[in-house]
Amino acid sequence: MNLNKVFLIGRLTKDPEVKNTPSGQMVCTFGLATNRVWSKQGAKQEKTEFHNIVLWGRLAEIASQYLKKGGLTLIEGRIQTRSWQDASGIKKYKTEIVADNIQLGPRTGAVGMKSMPQEPLMDEEPSKNVPADIPAGEIPIIEEGNEEIDVKDIPF
Repeated sequence: MNLNKVFLIGRLTKDPEVKNTPSGQMVCTFGLATNRVWSKQGAKQEKTEFHNIVLWGRLAEIASQYLKKGGLTLIEGRIQTRSWQDASGIKKYKTEIVADNIQLGPRTGAVGMKSMPQEPLMDEEPSKNVPADIPAGEIPIIEEGNEEIDVKDIPF
């Protein structure tokens, strides 16, 4: 049995960047920083990891509208490494987290979050709508389908 599943909670290192593929599909990318804290011989140690996040379709649209640098978010997805040759013929690699679901951070007065709309975020599937009456501090879950993305459609 194999499993490729990632859960990350962190802060955006930059505002989301949105592009469209030649076929018209929206893709959004941003950096996410996560911290690990531990004690070594009684002294607090901390290390920050930086992750490349990729969102497609409706998730890309939502992220571009409601996330910004410094915002707290939870990403659920999978690890994907892609490769290409640069202009000088050298093979390059990039490892990314392709998000399947996101949870937006706190809404009220939060650094790095734009205010959420009063209408549902996803109108394609009512079971995944985010009600307008979510109490402050609750985090909505936003899911995207598992459609396959053709590597030729990636604009970066």
